[in-house]
Amino acid sequence: MIEPIKKVFYWGASTASHQVEGGNYNQWTEWEKMNSIRLANEAEKKYGYLKNWKDIKVQATDPNNYISGSGVDHYNRFEEDFNLASKLNLNSLRFSIEWSRIEPKNGEWDQKEIGHYKRYILEMRKRGLEPFLNIWHTSEPIWFSEAGGFTKRKNLKYFDRFTKKIADELLDEINFVIILNEPIVYTSMSYVYGQWPPGNKNIYKAMKVLLNLIRSHKIGYKNIKSKKPSVDVGIAANITNFKTLNNNLINKIIAKFSDYFWNKWFLNRIRKELDFIGINYYFMSYIEKGKIDNPVTGYNPEPLNDLGWHMDPASISVAIENIWEKYKKPIIVSENGLADSKDQYREWWLEQTVDALRKVKSEGTDVFGYLHWSLLDNFEWADGWCPKFGLIEVNRKDMSRTVRKSAYVYADLIRKCKPAPQQGTNL
Repeated sequence: MIEPIKKVFYWGASTASHQVEGGNYNQWTEWEKMNSIRLANEAEKKYGYLKNWKDIKVQATDPNNYISGSGVDHYNRFEEDFNLASKLNLNSLRFSIEWSRIEPKNGEWDQKEIGHYKRYILEMRKRGLEPFLNIWHTSEPIWFSEAGGFTKRKNLKYFDRFTKKIADELLDEINFVIILNEPIVYTSMSYVYGQWPPGNKNIYKAMKVLLNLIRSHKIGYKNIKSKKPSVDVGIAANITNFKTLNNNLINKIIAKFSDYFWNKWFLNRIRKELDFIGINYYFMSYIEKGKIDNPVTGYNPEPLNDLGWHMDPASISVAIENIWEKYKKPIIVSENGLADSKDQYREWWLEQTVDALRKVKSEGTDVFGYLHWSLLDNFEWADGWCPKFGLIEVNRKDMSRTVRKSAYVYADLIRKCKPAPQQGTNL
């Protein structure tokens, strides 16, 4: 067993199984088939205001854009991708286990697929990459979804069984586990806005899902720590800054409530079952005239990335400080990046972000890593293949990989942190 390097700063990138592997069969693949035509027909209304609309119009209005299909074939090409990550001076990668692969039918384990993830982790290790294992990243087996998924408490016995299986089979080379990715985002998009499967708009179900995800995290934490107490267990929480554009009382109240519910309500209920907190940070939400402007609820102020998300990378320091002051738990940036197909902003984004990390670190915040989203261009859920988040560009016609110019900037930023990345780096 390889022990983690102490006092190390982890420079890396993140992926998620359904977004890169290809060939999955889960609740998302079924939903994609049923909604791809609708999403294509709605594309101009959703993205037409963007400066890059002319560039993406053909792809965004094609139903195939919203089918994950063969992904970027990371399932078969992961060694190639790990080699590229290593050449970019990364010393860590975050990945997720595809539940539908290892338990395609209720109670039936696929040992071949479990073996795949064992090899996946070992190949990461061979290249000096610290694996951050994410148990659940939005996708789930068809049979679990058909049983009601996280809307029913009785289904948590399946998540209990799933996390025990991971604890039994996949922890030998693992030192960091994230149980859940963005439970608030998942619940909002799936059960409030209805934009993700199962496409419900039901506040009552949303609250049941949130409560059951809290229970799921606690179940997973117990199972992992029981099997291997030395593993550090955390969560990847989407954290947003809420900024008032003027200081009237209504805006202040909305900002305070939004910060509590979005950023802290869930964490408050699992804080005893957290060894670290992963922060997924992408944008600022602005509040004016009693309303929140963000990519879901309305138009954002410029500059905008390719998805219309406001770009203010330095503001990640505010998000980190907010969570650190409240919880005093070690923090890793588990996701952070931008949709930038022309690679015109990513270099600036990375430089601003690293400066922000240096700032909070110098002020005593325990930040121990930065994982950029994403290592590869990926299937961006209901937005499909148009958004390009990857440090590495993928041509999906032949699955060829091309390292973007900004990725070399990231590699150089890492290189300047001594000692060498494979031995551990500092800011």
